[in-house]
Amino acid sequence: MSRRAQPLRLGPGPVVRTVIWVVLGAFFVIPLLSMLEFTLRTAKPGVYSFDRWAAVFGGGTTRYDRVYQGLGNSLVLAAVTVAIVLLVLLPTMVLVELRFARLRRLLEAVCLLPIMIPAIVMVVGLAPTYAVVTSIFGSGSWTLAFAYGITVLPYAYRAIQSNVAAVDLVTLSEAARSLGAGWGTVFWRVLTPNLRRGILAAAALSIAVVLGEFTIASLLSRVNLQTSLLLVSQSDPFVAVIFALLALVFAFVLLVVVDRVVGARRRVRRPVKGTP
Repeated sequence: MSRRAQPLRLGPGPVVRTVIWVVLGAFFVIPLLSMLEFTLRTAKPGVYSFDRWAAVFGGGTTRYDRVYQGLGNSLVLAAVTVAIVLLVLLPTMVLVELRFARLRRLLEAVCLLPIMIPAIVMVVGLAPTYAVVTSIFGSGSWTLAFAYGITVLPYAYRAIQSNVAAVDLVTLSEAARSLGAGWGTVFWRVLTPNLRRGILAAAALSIAVVLGEFTIASLLSRVNLQTSLLLVSQSDPFVAVIFALLALVFAFVLLVVVDRVVGARRRVRRPVKGTP
């Protein structure tokens, strides 16, 4: 009686996977712990205090108003940038996938082009455009979202494209159309739910990029989190590191939450073994 052949498993074993996770964890955690240790230092070596953290979040002072202003502007910028990118990029990618498959390479080249252009060069090209933007929309910091939409385009495109490649959009749309659904229903109720993983990943990456952007805001004389941190760091470097640490932790937690939400939905949709 012959034994049943076992499937060949490729990839690293449990020991190698553990080593990889430990190395990656140390790569991310050690700089964060170093930043935290720096913010807790006092004049006495080896003595640490949370006084600076209490001063930042305790209120009652106007020293950090500019930082809070920059943080608020960055959050508004992140929301507007995500809205612009998803409202423009997502329908375009779906349309190209369904109707204009020959344009995939051209769309990919256009979307990935900003990652090859230095920010300083982009600002030089955007400066005349922003003279017109300022005359129409004003000089509010939120107008940077138009430039940030170009900056985050490569990351958002890759996140959504990986999901598009895993879903048969043509079959889904044709099935929905054969049942009488209009194109609006097909897009919002059939295709978008199946692209939720890519949409969430694109939004998370866009927020992380916007929170860390400095060059465009600085050269266009706008106040965001990074430009305000630069000004505060000249008088109080500890507070600047505190806000930078919080921004990094926020971006990391956001990515973890997105991964967990997507993973939970994937497990719910996966059929239980043995059920019809």
